[in-house]
Amino acid sequence: MEEAKHFIGGKWAAPASSESIDTIDPSDGQPFTRIARGNATDIDAAVHAARAAYEGAWGQTSAAERGRILNRLSMLVAACGEELAQLEARDTGKPLREARADAAALARYFEFYAGACDKLHGATLPYQSGYTVMTVREPHGVTGHIVPWNYPMQIFGRSVGAALAAGNACVVKPSEDACLSLLRVAALADEAGLPAGALNIVTGYGTEAGAALARHPGVDHISFTGSPSVGTLVSQLAAEHHAPVTLELGGKSPQIVFADADLDAALPTLMAAIVQNAGQTCSAGSRVLIERAVYDTLIERLAAAFGALRVGPSASNLDCGPLINAKQQARVAQFVAEAQRDGVRVAAQGEIVAGAPSAGFYQAPTLFADVPAEHRIAQEEIFGPVLAALPFEDEQQALALANGTRYGLVAGLWTRDGARQMRLARRLRAGQVFINNYGAGGGVELPFGGTGRSGYGREKGFEALYGFTTLKTIAIKHG
Repeated sequence: MEEAKHFIGGKWAAPASSESIDTIDPSDGQPFTRIARGNATDIDAAVHAARAAYEGAWGQTSAAERGRILNRLSMLVAACGEELAQLEARDTGKPLREARADAAALARYFEFYAGACDKLHGATLPYQSGYTVMTVREPHGVTGHIVPWNYPMQIFGRSVGAALAAGNACVVKPSEDACLSLLRVAALADEAGLPAGALNIVTGYGTEAGAALARHPGVDHISFTGSPSVGTLVSQLAAEHHAPVTLELGGKSPQIVFADADLDAALPTLMAAIVQNAGQTCSAGSRVLIERAVYDTLIERLAAAFGALRVGPSASNLDCGPLINAKQQARVAQFVAEAQRDGVRVAAQGEIVAGAPSAGFYQAPTLFADVPAEHRIAQEEIFGPVLAALPFEDEQQALALANGTRYGLVAGLWTRDGARQMRLARRLRAGQVFINNYGAGGGVELPFGGTGRSGYGREKGFEALYGFTTLKTIAIKHG
């Protein structure tokens, strides 16, 4: 069985431990390759390689040339899109069409940040007579990136793309559950002309390689996407050497549907927001809040749509693929079973197709109706294809329900009333609010991040470049 290696200093490197980890296909539960089991020694080598690149060839590369390299990388990713999609689909279990969209998004991230490299400007500040004062934006130096398994390519693109554009050298620790596409991208980055050490990838477990990266004193900034509990540990480890951290920690995002909404337009978006990637999406619209006047009508339509959903292997390209692993499958099943034991009404469930391998990690999409606002499935992130529906009477109750969790990542608002749109958009506790849409097609250009248990800092768009730089003030006294 072929075994992958780390990518450190522009070369493929065997793990210091000489150990490896099985890569499991979620569609059938069987191992199909192995990845390197990295540890603190591998992370240290990667950080030193990144530092050498930052203080050497990469640090001396002009902003315009950085842009040219990232643009070449974007074109290579686009040219290899099908290969990357096949890797991602098998590694994560997501339907192939979704993996293809992820590959296209990765190319777009590099394209966007390629164009931004030489447009990250400082300012001249008015000050006392006899002074000229300016600000300049400088890279942090070495940035660490801990990338989850649900969208490896997309989250790599939004994080590493921005960091490289700003001039940082990067060390990436992808999830042990899904990293094959990123190892292929490392080879493409080398082909695009990225100097050795500017991008390093160390695979392995979070408790070993991930923890070592977060606490390494040579890392100047950490970007982490994952669970709130692990995010807390990452921020604590980074605090040991006072490194700033960007945390994107998930959500319990509401979609609020008023009686005047266009239900025909809303329905497919409500479905896509919870079914995409089998609900394993930080910004999944996992709660739908429906005004009482149209509650029964919309529940009936949602139930019909859920009942028609089909779940199967990644290659089958159905509505949903499997969940990422057995642990996640058991977790989602526990939420569903608990809600059923508590008497929460199951309005509809999708179907796991007969040909799906019995050892695969499948979960039937489930719609729960009349969910009590305080119930776990209305409060906690399930990270599976489970939608909780709650009725509301008026704007005030809708707002209270929407803001009634510890998360604050994304919210959707469906109404034709322009004044209501602005009233609620300003009062919803969320980093992104979408009105009569949800997600805006991915929105590479749109700053993304949350509040509360959803984390802090912003990725995506031009705003991400500010997070991957530090601001320096220069004051010149000239009389």
